[in-house]
Amino acid sequence: MGHRGAHVVVSSRRKENVEKAVALLQSEKIQVTGTTCNVGKREDRERLVKLTVEQCGGVDIFISNAAVNPFFGNMMDSNEEVWDKILDVNVKAAFLLTKLVVPHMEKRGGGSVVFVSSVAGYQPMQGLGPYSVSKTALLGLTRALAPELAHSNIRVNSLAEFKKQLCIKRLGQPQEVGGVIAFLCSEEASYITGETITVTGGMGCRL
Repeated sequence: MGHRGAHVVVSSRRKENVEKAVALLQSEKIQVTGTTCNVGKREDRERLVKLTVEQCGGVDIFISNAAVNPFFGNMMDSNEEVWDKILDVNVKAAFLLTKLVVPHMEKRGGGSVVFVSSVAGYQPMQGLGPYSVSKTALLGLTRALAPELAHSNIRVNSLAEFKKQLCIKRLGQPQEVGGVIAFLCSEEASYITGETITVTGGMGCRL
């Protein structure tokens, strides 16, 4: 997005991650603002959007990429705390941040929302049951929000990624995922909404 002229706002729970990302993007001559944010906390979400509006003058694009997975094992061994944590960050925060940015997009005549899901949303991964369910929920969130926001000229799509070596005999690269996201946010994708694009190196995955 930054290479296409966007003023990028990045966030992470950890300050060192923010500083690293900002330094990298600045080294590539990208206009960037960074801040710490725990998307599971309402006050942090509100502060993030407020900062973005102050620094950028509004919001045109929202990319939701935050996710946690505090559990690995048989799903039946997971507890309520695990489910609350995963759903709060991976699903609920994605929706609540969208709800915060939509009024700012409407002021600018529209916008684009992209949820970063995973192929685990289509094919649950062994040991990652609750996480996989949360990624499936993002696919449903995409489909549910798209028609509701279309009247405001806001498109909602998602991306399901998988970077391991498959039919294409190499690992996927971050820029290959980022390029698809940039496309979904561009005018070239202005007639695409409610869709999930898979970036999987050839792995077949559909609900």
